[in-house]
Amino acid sequence: MTLDTTALNTAAPARLNAGTPLLINGVTKRYGQRTILHDVHLHIPAGQFVAVVGRSGCGKSTLLRLLAGLEHASGGELLAGRAPLHQARDDIRLMFQEARLLPWKRVLDNVGLGLRGEWRTAAHQALDAVGLSSRAADWPAALSGGQKQRVALARALIHRPGLLLLDEPLGALDALTRIEMQGLIESLWLQQGFTVLLVTHDVSEAVALADRVILIEEGRVGLDVAIDLPRPRRRGSARLAELEAQVLERILTPTVSRDAPHRSQAHA
Repeated sequence: MTLDTTALNTAAPARLNAGTPLLINGVTKRYGQRTILHDVHLHIPAGQFVAVVGRSGCGKSTLLRLLAGLEHASGGELLAGRAPLHQARDDIRLMFQEARLLPWKRVLDNVGLGLRGEWRTAAHQALDAVGLSSRAADWPAALSGGQKQRVALARALIHRPGLLLLDEPLGALDALTRIEMQGLIESLWLQQGFTVLLVTHDVSEAVALADRVILIEEGRVGLDVAIDLPRPRRRGSARLAELEAQVLERILTPTVSRDAPHRSQAHA
């Protein structure tokens, strides 16, 4: 689908978007005889930053793909507020671990991919927001890995998403670049107010960025921890380390089938 971006050509005020609220109600996903997600229930308020962690194969990326509309649930319902989530598809954007830029298009054209109308001003604004306004005319091959992910982020932001889905977008970056990108994503989220669902294997990243950390175990919600700490968060603080240890301990403990999810609330 192509979008007319005429309305995007003015600078966005702080907290422009209300964010898309999500209700995941009894969602199940099966592949043949194998059940990947079992009766998942989650409510994510508008504008909340949620991180989803868990062992490989636990179902966290499957959940993200369902929300993105790349796959269909076998049971249950996905809602944006009270409406079916598929009605809000134009408000949803997904970032992958790979930037997925088209090598034969310049940076600016990658940001405006699929748009029509007067989109160039909006694309320049999106590049400026991620600190790459000077690279608009460059080819993707001239960019570092971190810069490519910034372009991918700009490509998502130009649509003013209500929901930003992040499928381990920082996993391939070096440590310092990853920290810089974490700060950029947090800053833009604070400014624009979209809802975020981040899938990551990095528990420290989850605790540092999110309002709430969800642990998926064997396709179920095994832990739901509120990270009620002020921002900006101080890396290396005792409280962050304590929360990280709490989640890691649960991940590393051998899982057993549970009839109901275990919830805990963590407060500063």
